[in-house]
Amino acid sequence: MSDEESAEYYTLLCDDPSHEVVLVDCGPREMDVILAVRKVTGQSLWRSRVVAHQAPVTLLGDLSAYRAQSAVAVLQSAGARAEWRQEPEPGERTAPSP
Repeated sequence: MSDEESAEYYTLLCDDPSHEVVLVDCGPREMDVILAVRKVTGQSLWRSRVVAHQAPVTLLGDLSAYRAQSAVAVLQSAGARAEWRQEPEPGERTAPSP
């Protein structure tokens, strides 16, 4: 591309932005939450336990809104505090969550 040529990029409105699932807190039912983490991530029981103890932690990324909401519902039904967020665009900065 020469200096005289320019490229234009457009974001399509029909593009579904990717979402991530964040485990905020394990809650009082730790074993139930570990099993729920295992269910939504497909990881081993040992790895699910390690990840659950690292809360707050991002469990899954690059999901559709429906899949992210479903994973959060499974975690919340086990007693965890979890949320789904829209992933930031590459290069976009976000404020750290408290």
